[in-house]
Amino acid sequence: MQNMFNKVRRFLVSEDGPTAVEYAVMLALIIIVCLTAISSIGTEANTTFSTVADSIKSGGGS
Repeated sequence: MQNMFNKVRRFLVSEDGPTAVEYAVMLALIIIVCLTAISSIGTEANTTFSTVADSIKSGGGS
């Protein structure tokens, strides 16, 4: 029984768990920022390609 209490106490004192949680939160925030940036860049690129395509169509290729 004493062995089990020692294991529980060691688990509660250990700092590995909170560190892993902090890294997971940081990773989630980085992913959110990256997805937002990629979405914004994709929208701008789509607008640029549409503008170029419209000017090519109206220009008659000359």
